[in-house]
Amino acid sequence: MTLGLDYKKVLVGVSGGVDSSVCIDLLKKQGLEVEGVVIRFSPESDEAVKDAQRVCDKLGIKLHIADAQEDFRKYVVAPFCENYVSGRTPNPCIVCNPHVKFATLIKTADALGIGYIATGHYAQVEKVGDFYRVKKAVSAAKDQSYMLYRLPQSVLSRLLLPIGNYEKPDIRDMAGQLELFTADKPDSQEICFIPDGNYGDFIKNLGYKTKYGWLMSPEGKRIRRHEGVHNFTVGQRKGLGVALGKPAFVKEITDKGDVLLGYAGEEFFTGVELSAPVYTEEKPLTAGDVFTVKIRSAAKGDEAKVIYSDSEKTVLEFIQPVRAAARGQSVVIYDGRYVAGGGFIEKAIR
Repeated sequence: MTLGLDYKKVLVGVSGGVDSSVCIDLLKKQGLEVEGVVIRFSPESDEAVKDAQRVCDKLGIKLHIADAQEDFRKYVVAPFCENYVSGRTPNPCIVCNPHVKFATLIKTADALGIGYIATGHYAQVEKVGDFYRVKKAVSAAKDQSYMLYRLPQSVLSRLLLPIGNYEKPDIRDMAGQLELFTADKPDSQEICFIPDGNYGDFIKNLGYKTKYGWLMSPEGKRIRRHEGVHNFTVGQRKGLGVALGKPAFVKEITDKGDVLLGYAGEEFFTGVELSAPVYTEEKPLTAGDVFTVKIRSAAKGDEAKVIYSDSEKTVLEFIQPVRAAARGQSVVIYDGRYVAGGGFIEKAIR
């Protein structure tokens, strides 16, 4: 714990949604003094700022506004665009959490002399031995532990996640009892800075140059020139604009810009190599150990054996082949219900 901070107080990241709204009430019921902060990531955050103010006014707490637009452009938007135009498939929330969202929460809490921070994520944090560990939420359907795997100990040691103990319907019921307008507010399904979901136009309008190449048949024949690799992701099945007589998917995006298609049944991989790995216990994993891993947030999890692990890369071999691992996405490694580490997919191994 950091000296000089008041650990009777907690700063809640308020998004204007139902989860962070109820988070405030749950913390107040624990006897903590609660203040809120809404982060302005981009101009698209303006509506969230207004909703956050309504929530805090209703619940009778002070709201602070933190501007993180510069860091958001640097650490999230720019890498997002650069990854897409190079044929990778980024997950901006995973990058935003340690570099922008939680960094801003900690910075704001420090400036206010507040000891704890909290958010409305569906996950839990527990101290196990010498380390604070992210733990899966009670709700398997809403679990967001995957999104938090890159948070450092300096954040986890001060993080409260009360929503992680509840199911989503329970949270909506609580919001209704508090007469919050967020009770029936839909969950956001799109990336916050691209509300219309049109990645291609967003990237093009910012002036990023994509790679062009050929759309290639599963047999290796050129079908046609495509309009940029940023329009494709590994595993994609819809919007390919081809008729091959049977279902096809994007199997690979090459470094030179060609998009290779495959037929159903060819989308499985036996392993992955991960770059920029992080480990909860701050040391590489042991080769030969078997963990449950997720290659996407909503996945149930697959067993994988550690083939190699150091500070720069981790290589995993799946016990059973898995479907469509896209470069740039994260693989999160679990030891039971606890996050043990994870990294970005550098290449899939067949």
